[in-house]
Amino acid sequence: MKGRFRHFAAIDWSGAAGERHKGIAVALCREGSAAPAIVREVHRWSRVEVLGWLLDGLPPDTLVGMDLGMSLAFADAGAFFPGWAESPADARDLWRLVDRLCAEEPHLAVGPFVDHPELARHFRRHGGREGDRFRLPGAADGRGRFRVTEQEQARLGCKPYSNFNLVGAAQVGKSSLSGMRLLHRMEGRLPVWPVDPLPAGGSVLVEIYTTIAAIAAGRSAARSKIRDGADLDSALAALGSAPAGHQGAIDDHRSDALLTAAWLRANAHRAELWAPARLTDAIARTEGWTFGCP
Repeated sequence: MKGRFRHFAAIDWSGAAGERHKGIAVALCREGSAAPAIVREVHRWSRVEVLGWLLDGLPPDTLVGMDLGMSLAFADAGAFFPGWAESPADARDLWRLVDRLCAEEPHLAVGPFVDHPELARHFRRHGGREGDRFRLPGAADGRGRFRVTEQEQARLGCKPYSNFNLVGAAQVGKSSLSGMRLLHRMEGRLPVWPVDPLPAGGSVLVEIYTTIAAIAAGRSAARSKIRDGADLDSALAALGSAPAGHQGAIDDHRSDALLTAAWLRANAHRAELWAPARLTDAIARTEGWTFGCP
């Protein structure tokens, strides 16, 4: 894998309401050890603009990491939505369903999907609304259903949330669902590993979890968020990167993106990360995977 990619991008994503989001940050670095940089430093991105950048603005041979869940749990029940005859068969069918049900929603929003009478039964939503299928029958874990890769995230010391949980500051459900609309709209123009096999050349998009990068840089899961420029430079140095040189405070969206871009560069060559032990063809096709979970 050494030399397979020439550029490395990390996108801190957001599922918040509205068009433009402080919570979206895009960082990019090239081969070597030069510091990653924020793409469009003073710009406030929309989700649709990120889609356009992925399709038309990527440098050649870029490994792109997006901080979202590319799919929902499937392996634990043999379906995304057990008990529903129209449950999608795989991740691409899921992406298509999300985008179809939300076709009239601007900004890649996902309200109609999570409010769908059948689908709402599987989500925990605001206002104490927990669907009767949020937990599998007999499940002791009240946190909801997890993908196989999220189980592996926990073994690395991370604290994943179920993508069926839409409540709380740390939830990633809405950002993941809005990301699925983006993945569908790429129409196969940018391969999404491992739903798509890793091609011999060109750019590829993977799912990332920024806490994995922070742990690799010597921080704990509880201290994964970096809000000081000097702390960011120390973490970058641990990954073999030159300092970004931000003075004083930095928001954690930009620091997450910067650090994870450098982490992708430092780890993209590791063959074992492209062949995780628990990643089967069926899981790749349905649940996907988080790059960095061995």
